[in-house]
Amino acid sequence: ADDEVVLPDGATIRTYRDPAPGTEHDLDGVTVRTLDRPGGDLLCRFATVNDVHFGEVECGLLEGDHDWPTLRAAPGEDPYPEVMNAGAVADIAAIDPAVVVAKGDLTTTGSAEEYERFLAVYGGAFGDRLIHVRGNHDAMGGLAQGLDGIPALVELPGVRLAVVDTVTPGSDKGRLSADTITWLDDVGADAGRDGVPVLVFGHHHCWDPAATTRPTDYFGINPDDSERLLEVFRRRRSLRGWFAGHTHRNRVRRFDITGDVPFVEVACVKDFPGSWAEYRVFEGGVLQVHRRVSSPAALDWSERCRTLYGGVYPAYAFGEIDDRCFTLSAVP
Repeated sequence: ADDEVVLPDGATIRTYRDPAPGTEHDLDGVTVRTLDRPGGDLLCRFATVNDVHFGEVECGLLEGDHDWPTLRAAPGEDPYPEVMNAGAVADIAAIDPAVVVAKGDLTTTGSAEEYERFLAVYGGAFGDRLIHVRGNHDAMGGLAQGLDGIPALVELPGVRLAVVDTVTPGSDKGRLSADTITWLDDVGADAGRDGVPVLVFGHHHCWDPAATTRPTDYFGINPDDSERLLEVFRRRRSLRGWFAGHTHRNRVRRFDITGDVPFVEVACVKDFPGSWAEYRVFEGGVLQVHRRVSSPAALDWSERCRTLYGGVYPAYAFGEIDDRCFTLSAVP
């Protein structure tokens, strides 16, 4: 971050507090550069989670044939979604966030029991500060949890948060309705007049308009709706970033049509690396700070998950440092 460095080594965490921002540091043999601190005062902090998957009992499943092992909690252990989410809630509460946004896949099968458990854990901790939207796992069974009050526009000091539904009911694929696109265009227009940056949150990631194929079964937001979304971002420069989950990875992409605007995916809470994101809003910009759930039990489980998918999961899920921690400029 701008004033903190956290170096995990397995289940061991080394934390360095109050290093100078925007500076290279040698910390016990590890060279790092802290984030530049945007200008002006720190106005607020908020947090996001995604892919928390209450009710899941087997980790590493994929459709189709594969020969790698999956993982389950050992006999006598608490279910791993309970372990990971309890740790995430404790970590997030420590920053006293103005808002917590849960970006979908709150449940595994979309059952009422799983949804109520999500509400008990996150709503119990954060009350009215919790904003949530459904993901494909929540809607695969045809249930509509996570749609009350969506789309939502949340006013915080120095920033507005727009939360939208990207789910295609009964499918894992993403879409954006014409009404949602129009609503977001209006939000961007209003914010442009007011000079306030808007960060947009949904479950699915965008299709890349530079891709050489245009699949009809794209895993994220379908190409047609992605292009409509990107056109709104191009036209409304107050929209400063799109933040998704769904892919269980940390990744930032920028597209020619939208310039420096980041299109962000944040890895899941439930397994490796056990992610949530902190956002620090300054007068001159916003920082995304990637966090690993830090309780000993959570670190133990997430480290065990390094073996998933034939051992390639860590490289896929963790991403590079610039995919995890970066600075967003204020409205141009």
